[in-house]
Amino acid sequence: MKYKQLTPKERYQIWALLQIGWKQKDIAADIGVHPSTVSREIRRNTEAYIGEYRYQSAQCLTELRHQTKPKYTVITDKVEKYIRAKLKEHWSPEQIAGRMQYEGLGTISHETIYQFIYRNKANKGRLYKYLRHKNKKYHKRSNTYQRRGTIVGRTMIDKRPKIVEKKRRIGDLEIDTVIGKDHIGALVTVVDRKSKFSLIRKVASKHADVVTKALIEMLEPIKPVLKTITSDNGKEFAYHKIVSNVLDTDFYFAHPYHSWERGLNEHTNGLIRQYLPKKTDFTKVSKEEIITIQEKLNHRPRKVLGFRTPYEVFFEEFTKEIAA
Repeated sequence: MKYKQLTPKERYQIWALLQIGWKQKDIAADIGVHPSTVSREIRRNTEAYIGEYRYQSAQCLTELRHQTKPKYTVITDKVEKYIRAKLKEHWSPEQIAGRMQYEGLGTISHETIYQFIYRNKANKGRLYKYLRHKNKKYHKRSNTYQRRGTIVGRTMIDKRPKIVEKKRRIGDLEIDTVIGKDHIGALVTVVDRKSKFSLIRKVASKHADVVTKALIEMLEPIKPVLKTITSDNGKEFAYHKIVSNVLDTDFYFAHPYHSWERGLNEHTNGLIRQYLPKKTDFTKVSKEEIITIQEKLNHRPRKVLGFRTPYEVFFEEFTKEIAA
């Protein structure tokens, strides 16, 4: 029996049969696929923080992988040797890519070379040192505002419902990222405007596909009460439409350089920095430490909440909305 892509219906069957205690091999026989297909499906799509397979998030994560799958040009040993040699001669990735094509060595985009360099950096390599802008991200080569403005299909904060400003309901979220030392690793941060309830997730990079996957996994458990999400114009939120569609919520963007439009999230990131100061090496920060910080923030009494905790306020309202 050959491997096949599972349908949404089959993912629902897997989830339902797991709930009543079926074994994987029996589930595979029931839906007519090889046992390894079921095993692979559960392994790839189980939510790490919850430790549970859910058919809704399994489907959306699968779609996300397909939509964000990188169009790789394979970097062979020969190509890698060429790239390394030319970088040490202080050639730019664009010059390397152009010369390779000119010499008939193959076609590769300069963006692929940049990604190769930053993967090397994430693994403690030093190729980025040969770039003309050294430790600066390659998007600094052009105007930051213009780069940020290329996010497709943005809905600006001007069109966000006015009720969001009043902070009378839960489910209106502000999101952002916090960057680790040398731009290696990041935190995805989420805060509810009314309750100040926060969620934090460590991710390997700020790439849009990584951040999108993390957001979906973080917010799926509270999806029933989600109403709006507001972010800045960082390219890590380029796949906002996927987040909006999967979580069935509205996604808005603050104006560039208007950090006060997401003041609560900026404040929350400042609280996180009390535990993880700038220059913190995120590769040395464990998932357990992140969870501990999240718990401390959510169980700390806040004057603005009448000295109740964000956890108490959020889940009291959550229970009311679910029961309504």
